[in-house]
Amino acid sequence: MGTYAAVVLAGGAARRMGGVDKPALPVGGRSMRDRVLAAVEDAAPRVLVGPGDGVADGVRITREDPPGGGPVAATAAGLALLDPDSTVVALLAADLPLLTRAAIGDLLTHLDGERSVDGVCFVDADGRRQSLCGVWRVAALRAGLARLAAERGGSLAGAPVRALLAGLAVGEVPWAGDGPPPWFDCDTDEDVRRAEEWVR
Repeated sequence: MGTYAAVVLAGGAARRMGGVDKPALPVGGRSMRDRVLAAVEDAAPRVLVGPGDGVADGVRITREDPPGGGPVAATAAGLALLDPDSTVVALLAADLPLLTRAAIGDLLTHLDGERSVDGVCFVDADGRRQSLCGVWRVAALRAGLARLAAERGGSLAGAPVRALLAGLAVGEVPWAGDGPPPWFDCDTDEDVRRAEEWVR
């Protein structure tokens, strides 16, 4: 697979954790956000949608409109900062502390091998798509955003990710690697504790 871009969504409100800046919480001594950015260190460009304090040099930073407008609005903001020649993008939540470069490589390989799909994402053992742990063809995402904006009178705020992906052909990738699943996201304090145990 050739080059790819990455958009990391870090603007959520973390209501189940008291509204903290969840991606900034440390797991194994490093913020979840920085762990996700490290997993896509070879992506060009890397775009973070959300607060950017302390982010590594070279990462492009933007915010969704309005701030807190949800993952679809954040996806639109992130794609707006991609280079014109970007054709493939990893679209990732910023609270995936167990994500690895190997997992991203697995997704990229599957996308490269499935020419008929618009993107691929991991699925868990129960068959649930982990949509914000996937790689996508940029043109397909942009078409989905345009369709959704037209349906919603121009506003993407509050739109669910499933609505964005509704018209896309999605390949599903089961995790076959060693260790904990790369899509494990931290929505609660207990999730953070579990992730800490896994990275020890």
